[in-house]
Formats: sequence, C-alpha cells, structure tokens
Amino acid sequence: MSIIKSLEEELKKEIEEVGYSIENFILTPSSRPELGDYQINDAMKLAKVYHESPVSIANKIVEKLKENDNLTNINVAGPGFINVSLSDKFIEESLNKIKENIKNNVDMVEKKKIFMDYGGANIAKTLHVGHLRSANIGEAVKRLAKYLGLEVISDVHFGDIGRQSGMVISEIKRRYPDLDFFNDEFTGNYDDIELNITEEELGEIYPTASIAAKNDEERMAEVVQITKELEEGNKAYVSLWNKIKEISIKDIKKVYKDINTTFDLYEGETECYEYIPELVENFEKNNYLRVSEDAKVIDVISPEDSAPMPPLVFIKSNEGTLYGTREIATLYSRVKRFNPDEFWYFTDIRQSLYFEQVFRAARKTKIVSEDTKLNHYGFGTMNGKDGKPFKTRDGGVMSLKELIKIITEETKKRLNTDIVEEEKQDETSKMIGIAALKYADLIPYRETDYIFDPEKFTSLEGKTGPYLLYSTIRMKSLLNKAEEKNYKFIKLNNKEDRKVALEILKMPRALSKSLEEKSLNELTDYIYRLTSSYNTFYNENKVLKEENEELKTTWIALTSLVYNINIELLDILGLNIPEKM
Repeated sequence: MSIIKSLEEELKKEIEEVGYSIENFILTPSSRPELGDYQINDAMKLAKVYHESPVSIANKIVEKLKENDNLTNINVAGPGFINVSLSDKFIEESLNKIKENIKNNVDMVEKKKIFMDYGGANIAKTLHVGHLRSANIGEAVKRLAKYLGLEVISDVHFGDIGRQSGMVISEIKRRYPDLDFFNDEFTGNYDDIELNITEEELGEIYPTASIAAKNDEERMAEVVQITKELEEGNKAYVSLWNKIKEISIKDIKKVYKDINTTFDLYEGETECYEYIPELVENFEKNNYLRVSEDAKVIDVISPEDSAPMPPLVFIKSNEGTLYGTREIATLYSRVKRFNPDEFWYFTDIRQSLYFEQVFRAARKTKIVSEDTKLNHYGFGTMNGKDGKPFKTRDGGVMSLKELIKIITEETKKRLNTDIVEEEKQDETSKMIGIAALKYADLIPYRETDYIFDPEKFTSLEGKTGPYLLYSTIRMKSLLNKAEEKNYKFIKLNNKEDRKVALEILKMPRALSKSLEEKSLNELTDYIYRLTSSYNTFYNENKVLKEENEELKTTWIALTSLVYNINIELLDILGLNIPEKM
C-alpha cells in the first residue's frame, strides 16, 4: 500500500474514534499550499449526516488529529475545510522507505487476467499516422497494467483478410502475370514459388489497386471475386497471400519496434476461421441468427436504447464473412484459449458503435460469461494545424514512417552536436524524436483530438518528451559525479527539496488514475510536475558543492530517488533515454 493511502487508513480510524464515519476518505492535495499540504473536505458532507455544523465537526476532528505525530500545522479554514501538513520526520521516513523499493509507494491492484487488443495494422498497407495512437496508448496502458500487478496478454490483431487482400493480389496479377500463382495449369507446390517484391513496392501496390478498382467496375468485380476465393481456400491465392503477409509483417514489426511497441501475440483475423463454422451452427441452432436481405444478422437492439441500434451482420448474402464475423470468432477463440477476466480494445473512438454491436452480440450468443468484462477504449485523432486529421501536403494519408522522419529532422536541429558523437547523431535524434512524438501523443486525455506540432513537441522547454529526457540525463550525470552511491535521507532543508518530496508521495494516485481511465494524461502530467519541481530545486542549490555533508547527502539521495522514479515512469510510457543529447 502506498504511503499516503496507508496514512489515510490511519486517519480514517482516528476520525471514527471521534464518532464520524467517512466511507471514502481521501487526503486531497491542497489548492493553497500556504495553508497546508493536504485538505480534508468531508465536514460539510458529515454535517448533513450527523446534523452538526461543519465547523464544529472540523474542530473535533482537528483536536484528534493533533495527536498524530505524522501531521503538523493542522487548522480549520472557511466553512469547515481542514488543512494538514506532513511532518518532516514522516516525509523523511517515507522517502527512505521508497528509496529501498519504489514499489513501496505503489497501490497494486487485484490480480486479474486482461486480454488487450491494440495496434490493428492492416497487412499489405503502410502503417499511417492513425496507427500511432492505438499502438502508443495501448502499449503504455499494457506496461502500466503489468507494473500495477495485472496479468496481460496483448495481441496486435492484424487485419490480414478482406477487401485489401483482393486489391493487392489483383495488382500483383497485373504486374507479374507470369507468376505460377496465376497459372491454371501449374501442378507444383505454390509455396516453392518465389515472390520478389520489396517492402517499398508492397507499400505502393495497395493504393494503386484501390484507385484503379474505384474507377473500374470490372476491376472491382475481380477484386471481390479474388477475396471470396481467398476466403474459400484457393490454394494459389492462399500461398501468395501468405508470402505477402510475411513481407508486410516484417516491415510492420520494424515500425512498431521504432516506436517501442511489442505484442505477446502477432495474430490476424484469419486465425479465427476454424471457429466460424462451429459458431454458425451454434447460432442457427439457438435461433440467434435471422435472415435480412439474404444476409444473416444478429439483433442487438435493447429496450433501453434511445438511439437506433442496427443488427450485426454476421454472414454476407454471398456467404462471405465480415469484420463482425471475424471479431466474434476471434473473441470466442480468445475465451477458449486464455479465458481472461476482461477484454480491453483500443481503437479510434469512431468505432464505438461497432464494438457495442459486437459486445452485445457476444453477450446474446453467450460466447462470453456474464462475469467477463468487455471494454472498448476509443481515442481521438492527431490533427494538422487546420484542425483536420493529419495528412501529407498533397492531401494523402501520411505514413507513420514519414511522421517519424519529420519529428526526427526537427529534433536533429536542436541536438547538441558538441556532446553527441557524429556517428550517433542520427540514432540519437531518432530516439529523442520518437520520445517527443510518443509523449505528446499521451499528454491529452485519450478521447481528445490534438494538433501535431513538431516544433513544440521537440522543444527542450515546457511539457515535452525532450525536456524529461534531458532532465533525467542531467540527474544521471550528477549521480555519476557523486562519490558515494548509497545515500540515505537525513533531513529536509528548504522549500524546494520539500516540494520535490511531496511530489514523490503523489505518484501512486497518478498511476492508479491513469489505469482507471486507460489514459496516460495523469501520468504524463505527474512526471512533468515531479521533474519540474526537481529542476527548480536543482537550480536553487549547488548539490555537489554543498559544504554541509549532511545536507549534501540528503540532496544526492533525493536526486537518486527522482532519477529512479523517472526511469520507471518513462519506461511505462515507452520512452527510451539516450546517453547524451
């Protein structure tokens, strides 16, 4: 249990001894630090329950709390607000405890198994800017969940079937008609056929095919037919598509690695195909399906709905599958193989209706138990300065590779080339640039849209990734210069070091709130506040030149603790730290 939460439990019992019961007692960080470190704001609420004046209740509580050696400066303000400060002794003992193990100041959560679905890259399509948020938010939430004690299984869930597969095969057929995949008289093993297509060529094949199919009805009809035959198991198309997948996945993994994102599973929609016949049979047997315009649908409307809720189309009129079919079958597969307590899906917020349909269909057909939680966590978009989804100058969708290139080039302008060796400048610029991009992406609340601004994101001042990296590197440099490595806290000395200490104690709430909201904005704000408070302290005090050894010991220990906290939190956010910058 965290330091402050443990103190809250202690104070709650003391208040109960006075005769007042507070169900959810919390110490609220004070909005007016000159009055105290924390506020207790329950007197007004208690007054309604116990029919006493708030000031009378507050005064009784204050008299009791004055007996607690962990508190000081206890007073009543206004209509019954109780202000309290933490004693220096309590803070010093707490920091020593945290220095032994940062997890001593973390509120671990109840053990559960979580299945996370994020990433959502489409095979044979270039990762674009829209894929950043899914991968970045999902990865950070995964790391945070594991840090707080949850068991997590993550899956990228590739879009490896559908119209794009027909598009790509159609275009390859036009470019390389002599490939034996398209030879009806071929009797050999399709898997032995070589496909000499580069990642770069594959990246432009789909856009070319898509434009052609939209402008040519015959071409679109061919695409639809190829897609249908692929789904039905056409051996030539299956073998060709598997080779395309191999090329594409290799490229996609490179980009995910660049943004420090990994998955436990790299499965695609087609992994669920073996379960679809079983589900169709089950659903028809139990009358979950009805025919609508020759398609088979699952009704998911509820009497409580205030807005239209269309049915989920499960099987198309041509007997083909759809996203919803494969989503349901994938969910069924995951339940059978992993049986998690909760499912967390991270996609664009515009898919909220779709996931509501899927979740209702899953409940109705009983493929998940009543106890299993199904959650969709939507996110907003990255926009250009015009407020619209970020695109290239010619109006096309920008690739994630190009976005990384832009932010890297902007970062390189600010790199200290006197410190970073020439042979490491490109690598360091890319590392800092990606950290800048990822941190900026995590600052707003998950559902909020934001503006892509490379100059602002890469600044060494303000709430940015580079500011945090530079500050952390500077802490490391100070610690490397210190002679002793195992300092303990002796005594707080001034307002600046005390402010840093108080920020350290606030970490658990930022962690817990971020996990609760599945949004990292609380954590990005916290690490910025902690780092800023340390930098203020650092700028006001000559740590290594301090002549008072006791004070010097305290300050180096404080630096060590903030540095170690930053290392852990930056890792949760998925930000890598260069040696120099």
